[in-house]
Amino acid sequence: MLLWTVPSCAERTDRQRTGWEEETHALPLLLSTCLTGKEAHKFSKHGGYIGAGMLSAAVAGGVFASPPPASILAAILSLHQAGASGVLLIVKNYTGDRLNFGLAAEQARNQGVDVDMLIVAEDCAFDKPSKAGRRGLCGTVFIHKLAGALAEEGCSLSQIVTKMKEVLKGVGTLGVSLSPCSVPGCLPSFDLPPGAMELGLGIHGEPGIKRSKVASADEVVKTMMDHMTNPDSQSHLPLKSGDTVVLCVNNLGALSCLEMAVVTQAAVTCLESRGVVVARVMSGSFMTSLEMAGVSLTLMRADPEILRLFDAKTSAPAWPNLSTASVSGRNYTTEAPVMSTRPQDDKHSQGPLSPVMRKVLDKICSTLVEKQEELNSLDRASGDGDCGNTHAQAARAIQEWLQDHVVPGCPGRLLSVLAGLVEEKMGGSSGALYSLFLTTAAGHVTEGRSNGAAWATAVHAGTQAMRRYGGADPGDRTMLDALCPAAEELMKLSTAPPAGQTAILHAAVQKAAAGAEATRDLTARAGRASYIAAERVTLADPGAVAVAAILRAIEETLKEEK
Repeated sequence: MLLWTVPSCAERTDRQRTGWEEETHALPLLLSTCLTGKEAHKFSKHGGYIGAGMLSAAVAGGVFASPPPASILAAILSLHQAGASGVLLIVKNYTGDRLNFGLAAEQARNQGVDVDMLIVAEDCAFDKPSKAGRRGLCGTVFIHKLAGALAEEGCSLSQIVTKMKEVLKGVGTLGVSLSPCSVPGCLPSFDLPPGAMELGLGIHGEPGIKRSKVASADEVVKTMMDHMTNPDSQSHLPLKSGDTVVLCVNNLGALSCLEMAVVTQAAVTCLESRGVVVARVMSGSFMTSLEMAGVSLTLMRADPEILRLFDAKTSAPAWPNLSTASVSGRNYTTEAPVMSTRPQDDKHSQGPLSPVMRKVLDKICSTLVEKQEELNSLDRASGDGDCGNTHAQAARAIQEWLQDHVVPGCPGRLLSVLAGLVEEKMGGSSGALYSLFLTTAAGHVTEGRSNGAAWATAVHAGTQAMRRYGGADPGDRTMLDALCPAAEELMKLSTAPPAGQTAILHAAVQKAAAGAEATRDLTARAGRASYIAAERVTLADPGAVAVAAILRAIEETLKEEK
């Protein structure tokens, strides 16, 4: 048995990614030449469903138009001449498709071909459908799969048609979109203002049945499910607690993978909250509508026989490689492991160094907040423009902590507290690097060992940890270009007399500033700036500038204390 179906040309390659392609690509599949349409995988979606266990051919017309009867008849006769015992036409319920396929079917019968036509009409949008009936949408893909599996098993044409008509009673689809679509060279198919969404639209650019404000994915999915299963609607899908379903979350053209994942999770959660068992989930681009930023949900009630056919193997390249395990019932919840309290939550006792360390922290935090926009400006030239925001965020988190806590007398404990704060509040690679530096340095200074030599060792150890785990080195145009020369200069504190320590600190601050300024002329070999053309990166590295500012704030505070 060979199957053949037709797309109505809503399915096409995403113009934003691949450009506009010809409608009549020839695919040498089986023993026939198949004219294919378009979709989001760079070839015809219905063409992509051609393979053992699914379709044998596909034919398309113009964009959003049915193919002519002559093309349809040619495909039917090609399959018949290839040895098909019968040909099933799977057609979505649109007037043009019904007319042209009906005509071709009658012409084929006159030539002795056993032909039947299955109309897919599973749209749940209209409470009271017009005489034209419900539209055929993404549920068609389910019919491709099940009918193809039956054909592969050798079922007769009449057996396949009877079984698929029964299956269609348990299939429903509803779409929602944040934008219209545009036929190439034409204006958008309808107007949709920003902040609005359209419910119940089709796949040919027609508007929906209801317009409302954009809501969260959970709210939108609930609205869609309520509408699809509303028993007051003549188009509703009967669904009750205890039913088993296959879910298809279909990208109408322009949603990102992230958005699709959010909607898919919301749909599974919504169904399970109603007591419905979700046996299988398809999520992706299966029947698109040009560049429409929307999604459709298709549900198919399933029993073991339907799931067996659904899981049957196929060589069709556009069919996803799905797990045969049920989606529902796979959640696993466990108790979180017992964690020690965070350093910033511990109670600490003050010591002789607490007042000066508090003043140093106050100065560092105020400096970083003041430099927020300067650092952002530098980062916009070489990164994502948020370096100032992340440093200011960390500074404000420290300021808030200082309001409610005493500064511990042990410098190492204070560094551990700061490491916890920046890890939690700063975020990104900067938060990880600063936390790594502070965590490593914390083990080298204690309440009884906090002289210049100990601090120099702590800074050196923290710097080396950043190099070891971060993978960057001096000269790579990062914060290390300011920190490494300063750390090297501070190591002189190990042998310097107390009277010379101030000069060494000043020299370290100067070297940090010079290192930061020198990053203007360096080629980035690490961080986001390394992905940008060197000639466009002409300003100082913001991370290096921040390090130089922190060291300067430390020096200024200690001078005031002396």
